[in-house]
Amino acid sequence: MVEEAYRHGIFPMADMDLGVVSWYRPRLRAVIPLDCFHVSRSLERRIRRGGFTVTFDCGFSAVMRACADRPETWISPEFVEVYTGLHRRGQAHSVEVWVDGELAAGVYGVHLGGAFFAESMFHRVTDMSKVALKALADRLLEQGFALFEVQYLTPHLARFGAVQIPNREYLRRLDEALALDCRFHPGEDAAAS
Repeated sequence: MVEEAYRHGIFPMADMDLGVVSWYRPRLRAVIPLDCFHVSRSLERRIRRGGFTVTFDCGFSAVMRACADRPETWISPEFVEVYTGLHRRGQAHSVEVWVDGELAAGVYGVHLGGAFFAESMFHRVTDMSKVALKALADRLLEQGFALFEVQYLTPHLARFGAVQIPNREYLRRLDEALALDCRFHPGEDAAAS
């Protein structure tokens, strides 16, 4: 059901207080054009300085739980279970940033065809969520993804080049992206996704 919802431009969020899941199709959608991903000078300097390690799909559930560890969240324990199932099927992925062997930041989302639907990110070390987002954008661009959706435009995401598009345009781009056969991991075979 979750996969089918994403294919139709709909995504879920849990209301933790009410214990219900609501489905959303915003009138305006936020996307980051991969060929226009913006990296600030300060982030370039931070990346050059190093001191961190980036991995992919090495701590999916840990990233989700860290994203949920905030005063207000839509990521219920059931969400972690469902999305971990998508991850096992190759339809959800995470990017982890490690500092001194500890999980410092991460981002996760759903992958269908040539579309990636970013769900949430977190950081415990300054700038590391930016490093995770940059690593994700680089991976998607390298692998030929056509759509990088981030749900809602925020000032933080706008700094990376996120823009809003009308839902009709989003659905057109989504159809084009779903027709692609992109792999999240280089060299991944067709059976994996």
